[in-house]
Amino acid sequence: MTDSKNPSQAACCGAAPKLIFACSGAADVGKISDLAARELTAAGAGRMFCLAGIGGRVSGIMATAQAAQAMLAIDGCPLDCAKKTLENAGFTKFEHIRLSDLGMEKGKTPATDEAVAQVVSLGKSRLAV
Repeated sequence: MTDSKNPSQAACCGAAPKLIFACSGAADVGKISDLAARELTAAGAGRMFCLAGIGGRVSGIMATAQAAQAMLAIDGCPLDCAKKTLENAGFTKFEHIRLSDLGMEKGKTPATDEAVAQVVSLGKSRLAV
């Protein structure tokens, strides 16, 4: 995905970023989403980015997201807060992971290394562009 005002921006200035937006909610599945996004960033699969900035329509954050090569939204539960925040800001081209689709249930899924690793593995495959 490139900036619609300057489609060659990524080509002339290096690779556009791959951005990761996690719900980071108060529940256990929100914690797993957040930890997975941080691990994906540490592994170099993409860069965790500010979902609140998208919701607030912060100009610099919006511009970076518009220029992204790929985006991944990670939601813990079926409320899909991350997905809806991106959509409400006008973004339609992004990958989406919902932890409840992986059998993780809000209030019943501890934030274990195994749960985070499952999301990280899926996130890496979704961001492999």
